[in-house]
Amino acid sequence: MKILFVCLGNICRSPTADGVFRTYVERAGLTDQVSVDSAGTAAWHIGKSPDPRSEQAAYERGYDLSLLRARQVLLEDFSEFDLILAMDSENYSNLLSLCPDECKPKVKMFLSYSRIATDGDVPDPYYGGHSGFEDVLDLVESASEGLLAYVQSKLC
Repeated sequence: MKILFVCLGNICRSPTADGVFRTYVERAGLTDQVSVDSAGTAAWHIGKSPDPRSEQAAYERGYDLSLLRARQVLLEDFSEFDLILAMDSENYSNLLSLCPDECKPKVKMFLSYSRIATDGDVPDPYYGGHSGFEDVLDLVESASEGLLAYVQSKLC
């Protein structure tokens, strides 16, 4: 199963989800069955590392984002990935507008897998302080737990 996490610039929320979920997949022993990536709907940060504040907050919780680099969503992503998970409703709409009709069922909101916040947006922490990055991690961890359970049920 191939999963793509998507936010706007691919330097805060989606790389955080990528790093956290990748760790969950590794801990579950599913790296040979599940691959993870992240992208942005905008091209502003292509090739850049995640925001240092995202990296630091993730590191403090045991996640490594250091090898990730921002990229933009590509048309072929819609056929390559099994799930394309938007971090917020704006990027969800952007993805649907780019997506071929036959692939639209693959596009979902990431928080739909969360046990604490099943709808809504993962807020963009870019213009906030450290607590915003912590809040993002709380939401991402919760949604990653639910997503992992979903993935495990599909792989069995």
